[in-house]
Amino acid sequence: MLGWIMFDPMYWIILAPALLIAGWAQIRVKSAYAKAGKIPASSGLSGAETAQRILNAFGISDVAIEPVQSYLGDHYDPKHKVLRLSPEVYQGRSLASLGIAAHEVGHAIQDATAYAPLAFRNSLVPMASIGTNMGVWLVIGGMFLGMSGLSTIGIALYAVVVVFQLVNLPVEFNASSRARTILLDQGMVTQQEDVVVGKVLSAAAMTYVAATLSAILTLVYLVMRSRRN
Repeated sequence: MLGWIMFDPMYWIILAPALLIAGWAQIRVKSAYAKAGKIPASSGLSGAETAQRILNAFGISDVAIEPVQSYLGDHYDPKHKVLRLSPEVYQGRSLASLGIAAHEVGHAIQDATAYAPLAFRNSLVPMASIGTNMGVWLVIGGMFLGMSGLSTIGIALYAVVVVFQLVNLPVEFNASSRARTILLDQGMVTQQEDVVVGKVLSAAAMTYVAATLSAILTLVYLVMRSRRN
């Protein structure tokens, strides 16, 4: 049934803006990361060392730092209190490595300080996961079976995905803002280096904007399609 959506011209027309932004964002991320990855940080610190230094500065002692074998798979796991960094970031001593590591530590600081948007986002994870996996299926199933109630449930579930993405935006932007401020305040980057770090984090932020727009437009499509059925 999902294949039916993939061949529906209306789906691609509605989703076109999000797809264009997503493609542009990916190009920006790769370009910014490639350039910043070639510039050694004046501090000489690796991503892992940068993360540990920031955690120490904020008195956060219950967060571990681990390497993860995934290209740009860097993330903070609030459930297990673990900061997982890709090999390029964990071992790297470039401005790209410092910026990404600091961004992820920004999430750990949000967690430690009970940053409300992060707590709200985390509370939405279970329902957002269900909405992602089942929402579209229920909408399509409702249309094929002529059960409008089933489609309505699917739309409601997918709406949670949209809310999750909307809440995720300020969380990610705040983590990047914290990262740049901390790196400067701790003397781990210069003003000139901060400009480079800013380009990397700004490019990464656009991928979240694209994901949010994609979720919103997919919801619009599902609502329109269910009403036309």
